Amino acid sequence: MEATPIPIPVESCSKEHQKIYEDWFNIADSDGDGRVTGNDATKFFAMSKLSRQELKQIWAIADSKRQGFLGLTEFIVAMQLVSLAQAGHEITSDVLKASVDVENINLPLMEGLDDLTVKKKDLTTNSEPKMNGSSQPQVSTSAKWFTSKSSKKTPSSAVTSIVDGLKRLYIEKLKPLEVAYQFNDFVSPLLTNSDFDAKPMVMLLGQYSTGKTTFIKHLLQCDYPGAHIGPEPTTDRFVVVMSGPDERSIPGNTIAVQADLPFRGLTSFGGAFLSKFECSQMPHPLLDQITFVDTPGVLSGEKQRTQRSYDFTGVISWFAAKCDLILLLFDPHKLDISDEFKRVISSLHGNDDKIRVVLNKAHQVDTQQLMRVYGALMWSLGKVLNTPEVVRVYIGSFNDKFNNEAANDPLGQDLFEKEQDDLLKDLIDIPRKACDRRINEFVKRARAAKIHAYIISHLKKEMPSMMGKAKAQQRLIDNLEEEFGKVQREFHLPAGDFPSVEHYREVLSSYSFDKFEKLKPKMIQAVDDMLGYEIPELLKNFRNPYE
Repeated sequence: MEATPIPIPVESCSKEHQKIYEDWFNIADSDGDGRVTGNDATKFFAMSKLSRQELKQIWAIADSKRQGFLGLTEFIVAMQLVSLAQAGHEITSDVLKASVDVENINLPLMEGLDDLTVKKKDLTTNSEPKMNGSSQPQVSTSAKWFTSKSSKKTPSSAVTSIVDGLKRLYIEKLKPLEVAYQFNDFVSPLLTNSDFDAKPMVMLLGQYSTGKTTFIKHLLQCDYPGAHIGPEPTTDRFVVVMSGPDERSIPGNTIAVQADLPFRGLTSFGGAFLSKFECSQMPHPLLDQITFVDTPGVLSGEKQRTQRSYDFTGVISWFAAKCDLILLLFDPHKLDISDEFKRVISSLHGNDDKIRVVLNKAHQVDTQQLMRVYGALMWSLGKVLNTPEVVRVYIGSFNDKFNNEAANDPLGQDLFEKEQDDLLKDLIDIPRKACDRRINEFVKRARAAKIHAYIISHLKKEMPSMMGKAKAQQRLIDNLEEEFGKVQREFHLPAGDFPSVEHYREVLSSYSFDKFEKLKPKMIQAVDDMLGYEIPELLKNFRNPYE
């Protein structure tokens, strides 16, 4: 069984056409920010004389990630679709992958484009200042919002995508609430520009030798720098496999301080962890869309846990919040869930929708044994995941080389292929769902920040004004679960949204409640308005412009 290649949304075209499309893109991009927004597109695409319904379908396919704008690659796809529509083809999501010769698609007919090109050239010639040498790359506008000390609000015209809109809302509405109530010390570090712009991530978890590293290699169809595969615990560190200009491994301390990467929050786990963290970079079309996180094998027994010099479950929890998909790998001979594995799975709480279970190396057992192994795995997971729903389990052998006696049985071969196709479809959908996932995580964070503000302000309110502060604080910490209940009833909050009592009890012990902030209703109202009105309005502004 060979790995099914994951289709990458970069359509090829001739060099000559690509140059023409780049020129057209610069014309359509009215503000020169490298993005063709809905307003830009409606003006430019109108020259194709296609119907509104056809243009609606073209935009939906080109902007498959639902970012609310077209980059150059997406613009080229849109232009190819316009040409096919003009030639009488039915526009579907598979039309460029079907029987069409992509390289020989004609340029679309755009009425009035020649006049527009001449005007643009004249304007560029008159307005472009002469420069000696090469120009310096400019920092994106939205990146400057995070470094600016000015309290001046960002003009709405500066927002040209859904992600830009989320950045603006975070800086103006959510971040002040997080800073006031020290959300970063209790729940999650403050977000940076790179957290919003990061590629989707997939994390692989499992005991040693369940095929985590081999799984990544199988998808990439090649080795990556620093990959070690063997029956013993070979991966002893967290390895982020991501796109880069050349093949190299970068140490954790270096990666954690790079502003353009979303790993700065890992510095809170200390040097002991960073020495067990590295980044593996290589040029690869799949890594242009997805970043993989390979993790050390989860070991069994208390002895192995105490030997770790950093908070292993804390790091897993940090990555789980950032990842778009979490794959739990098992193999037929390692179905037991150790104490540490239980803690790891518990640390994924709140990210249940991201979890997929993979029963790897299924070729090692015959069909009858596989049925029993599957039942045993479901029984083990049912005791740990604590959810009434049955978790999705994919069965297969994600390895380029294996001698599968069971695969000689048509039933086994057919099952493995169907299961692998289902899992790969899940992976293919990740880049397309990345923007939706980002919105989802942002809303989750905003709700968590609100509840955190209510908890901290409540603890402040319960403190005496003069005498007995130390005793009162200790009483509140001891009865923290009861205090959470009071907050829930007072503000009518869902019980399931509250954080872990034990975690808060541990963190609160090093704080003086008397120095906490009182409740600031205006800040809470600003976040409520953001959730109730501004985010829906943002999504409305950057939906398909032909709807």
